[in-house]
Amino acid sequence: MVSVLVVNDQYLHRLALRMLLAAEPDLTVVGEATDAEGAVRASTALRPDIVLMDSDLSGTDSVDTIRRIAQPSRVPDTADPGRAAGRAPRVLVLTPAGQERYAYAALRAGAGGFLLNDSAPDEVTAAVRIVAAGDAVITPGLTRELIDAVRQQRSPRLRPHTHGLDTLTGRERDVLVAVASGWSNAEIAERLSIAPTTVKTHVSNMLAKIGARARVQAVTYAYESGLVRPAA
Repeated sequence: MVSVLVVNDQYLHRLALRMLLAAEPDLTVVGEATDAEGAVRASTALRPDIVLMDSDLSGTDSVDTIRRIAQPSRVPDTADPGRAAGRAPRVLVLTPAGQERYAYAALRAGAGGFLLNDSAPDEVTAAVRIVAAGDAVITPGLTRELIDAVRQQRSPRLRPHTHGLDTLTGRERDVLVAVASGWSNAEIAERLSIAPTTVKTHVSNMLAKIGARARVQAVTYAYESGLVRPAA
């Protein structure tokens, strides 16, 4: 069962999302929040798997909110001993079109995925499951613009973000490039001719070495470090 915290400052939107998620047998809404402080408190108290959050919370810095929610906890979950300290909710953001610069900042803050806020209901529920499983979701309309934003953020006068790059094995570099190309674990396994369980191990090791909390952060890292370059 995937637990979800819904964060939106509009009652009807929260109600619609709650009804949508409640209709799915493997998804459950454990709480709601209407603002940044409420979202941070609820995510700490409820420890949901997913925080489904609107990007436009009135009068708040939603990027900072994402950073605070995505920060790994130092305190074990006493209500669920199986959830150790260090686990943080994954944040899935609903955003309007044309927000690629916001998306870039939010990804660096720890967001696990983005959907346009007019996405179809089945796209929302599918995205919740994908992000909960540790994969990334970026709506197709933002992908190219996001890559362009990453490229524009890089400056030849600045030292590239390469922390951990030299510690990766050759195979881990291959996996990082594949993740940055948008391949799923199954696609990586097939194209690199390795077992799916081996892919998971490589992805986990790669994320730890480069200091990324999720695959989406690995994507921005790959472009910032110059390991992957946007197509012309």
